[in-house]
Amino acid sequence: MALSESSRNALLPGYLYAAPAAAGSPFAAAGGGVGGRAVAAPSAAVAGGPAVWARAPSEPGRRIEMYTPAFYAACTAGGIASCGLTHMTVTPLDLVKCNMQIDPAKYKSISSGFGVLLKEQGPKGFFRGWVPTLLGYSAQGACKFGFYEFFKKYYSDIAGPEYAAKYKTLIYLAGSASAEVIADIALCPMEAVKVRVQTQPGFARGLSDGLPKFVKSEGYAGLYKGIVPLWGRQIPYTMMKFASFEMVVEMIYKYAIPAPKSECSKNLQLGVSFAGGYIAGVFCAIVSHPADNLVSFLNNAKGATVGDAVKKIGLVGLFTRGLPLRIVMIGTLTGAQWGIYDAFKVMVGLPTTGGVAPTPPAAKA
Repeated sequence: MALSESSRNALLPGYLYAAPAAAGSPFAAAGGGVGGRAVAAPSAAVAGGPAVWARAPSEPGRRIEMYTPAFYAACTAGGIASCGLTHMTVTPLDLVKCNMQIDPAKYKSISSGFGVLLKEQGPKGFFRGWVPTLLGYSAQGACKFGFYEFFKKYYSDIAGPEYAAKYKTLIYLAGSASAEVIADIALCPMEAVKVRVQTQPGFARGLSDGLPKFVKSEGYAGLYKGIVPLWGRQIPYTMMKFASFEMVVEMIYKYAIPAPKSECSKNLQLGVSFAGGYIAGVFCAIVSHPADNLVSFLNNAKGATVGDAVKKIGLVGLFTRGLPLRIVMIGTLTGAQWGIYDAFKVMVGLPTTGGVAPTPPAAKA
């Protein structure tokens, strides 16, 4: 039984009877080609209706192109997820560390510090200050990772392919330092409130009442009183975090894994990201610890100066007070951050960070 034109169209996929492309397009000419053979485009006039095309549909998944606005937006979102969530999770460790730095006579060790907090404030006390921690480090992570990717590309373009490959470590250091300057401006107000809430029992329950009290006591400028020590802590920390991560991951793929990175599974690549991040975190903790003690002291004591902190804590204390706990905290934190960040990049179709050293262009004959 003959089928009407409308019935035939209902049985065939739309792309098979779509109208021919406009003149001048690749499909309007007689050379669309199937399997390397030219195929003439059918004429609608001959068939008396829409032309029939035997072309397979092609709808490739949308991919984010490297170094486009969408790429930097994805890196920013990955930074929010990696930094905000991880810092909030380790709030109990951060709480004990800050109190050990401020009052070592009361919080003598990690175990006794947890015991004192549990006795005085109960289990809920371990997460005091989690809201400013989440918000502050989410903002910091957005700027830290997003701007790092931007500045790394920007400085590489300025240097050119040959010098970018030769001085890649300097580019990692410069890119991460530039990003952290911006990131700390976003973090500083929340960090000031967090430290005050965590180290002064009774000051406030959290951000909602802590921020107005802090501003009333110190003024809005007081929220940035610790910006210079914060830069002193975070810029070396981030330079070490990114440069050592890039170098460690490159060495893991070069010496510990027999296959090239491109042939490794995504799970293996994410495992390398976590391992590289943890090793980098240990170095970060050691380099940035003196400034971390200064930030805690200045944000806790009204009107205090850096000289007061050095006199009170001592030079040895600046480098050692609370360091073992901070190594555990920062190592785990940094490993988790790189793992989450690269997992997010994989989820949106981007490659994981690091592992392939840039190569200079081949010399022209």
